[in-house]
Amino acid sequence: MAKAYWVSAYRAVRDADKLAAYAKLAGPAIAAGGGRFLARGLPAEVYEYGLQQRTVLIEFDSVEQAKATHDSPDYQLALEALGDGVERDMRIIEGV
Repeated sequence: MAKAYWVSAYRAVRDADKLAAYAKLAGPAIAAGGGRFLARGLPAEVYEYGLQQRTVLIEFDSVEQAKATHDSPDYQLALEALGDGVERDMRIIEGV
């Protein structure tokens, strides 16, 4: 079974306090779902039309595990805390 990855790119942070509240809840919810943070922060370098924006990469053992974690009540609470605090692009992709 292929691993799965959450990739989140933060286009804009509108409210740092909401982002902090989200992070406080999201970290434990993601860990409880089996997620492992592989990278997070601003790029060391950008190429080929890349954007200087916060990016987060989280590994899961499967797409199903990643989706179940996203849809879990604990992660949904984290999303409620985040509200409109950021504009981001989040996707789940299957590993090769």
